[in-house]
Amino acid sequence: MAKQAVEAIFEAGAFKPLKPLDSALAEGQHVRLLIENTDTGPSVLDLACHVYDGLEQKEIDEIEAIALKRSPFFTGRDPV
Repeated sequence: MAKQAVEAIFEAGAFKPLKPLDSALAEGQHVRLLIENTDTGPSVLDLACHVYDGLEQKEIDEIEAIALKRSPFFTGRDPV
C-alpha cells in the first residue's frame, strides 16, 4: 500500500478519519500512524496583532523609541 496522509480525530481511544480513505483497507489490517498535532495554538502573527493590548499610548511610544534606537542591540558591531 502506498503512503497517504489522513487527517483524523482522536475520540474514545481511537483515531477516526475525517474523510473516507482513498484505499481499501482490510478489517484488522495493521498500519503505521505518524502523529502530527495540528492544534498548534495562535500563530506568531496572531500574537503580534495584540502586542500592545492594554498599554497606554505613552508606553507604546516608549517601547517603539527603544526598538528604533538600534545601537544597544549591536554593541561591538556596525548597525546595518
